[in-house]
Amino acid sequence: MFGISLPQSFLQMNTIFISILIEALPFVTLGVLISGIIQIFVTEEMIAKIMPKNKILAVIFASFLGILFPSCECGIVPIVSRLVSKGVPISAGIAFMLTAPIINPVVLFATYIAFGSDWKMPLYRAMGAIIVAIIVGSLIAFRFKGSPFKEHFHFHHSDKKSTPFYKKIWQTLEHAVEEFFSMGKYLIIGSLIAAAVQTYIKTSTLVSIGQGQASSSFVMMTLSFILSLCSEADAFIASSFRTTFSTGSLLAFLVFGPMVDIKNLMMMLATFKKRLVFMIVSSVFAVVFVYSLLF
Repeated sequence: MFGISLPQSFLQMNTIFISILIEALPFVTLGVLISGIIQIFVTEEMIAKIMPKNKILAVIFASFLGILFPSCECGIVPIVSRLVSKGVPISAGIAFMLTAPIINPVVLFATYIAFGSDWKMPLYRAMGAIIVAIIVGSLIAFRFKGSPFKEHFHFHHSDKKSTPFYKKIWQTLEHAVEEFFSMGKYLIIGSLIAAAVQTYIKTSTLVSIGQGQASSSFVMMTLSFILSLCSEADAFIASSFRTTFSTGSLLAFLVFGPMVDIKNLMMMLATFKKRLVFMIVSSVFAVVFVYSLLF
């Protein structure tokens, strides 16, 4: 009407932004609901009973919990922060955060389908996730001291024993809504950044850089960070690069992306201290990189 036309690149960025949001929102919603259930129904005593006292055993135990709790990386940060507030060691919480988006049956089956009904890639992917989680979790267990949460970050505690069941359900929903809006803004910011980077940094540029084994792993890890795909969908994108990249670099994409992408990095920075986030990201990067070079 007014003769104003938006640049094509802006429209493309807007489309990518909306698609990332639509893909992520169901998993964020599930994540905050689980977080609400943990807050209202799970007591510190329950956690103490199931969690091994030994630091390394706790990390190993938490690394395999993702098999039982399917979760996308989009919604994992609220779940982990709630578990840690209940008494789960931060090292075990981070180990769970790293493996849950990868080793759950939904993601492994999607990987199996994406790679032509071959179990080799899902197996390597799950094995890589567990190795990374145990090493990074153990590092945090021995190297990180003090509260993992940012100073302004706090939790509401309630008296569970005297609260009627119907009221607990209401409190769960209240908590989920509050956490959804708290995490939602970081999801939006992260999705917007991811969409902008995808629009203005061409994939072909990255592909042309990744010729050697080491450089191709680095490129695919960078790509997984930028694309910020949900772990249920990333295997189908990775399989499209089979003719271009080696098995090792595809594994780097499939293991690093669900552990660290733009969306969950924003959520981690909003929840945990910067020193802890730096320790997580740098150690995950190093271990995934080395693991990818074995293939």
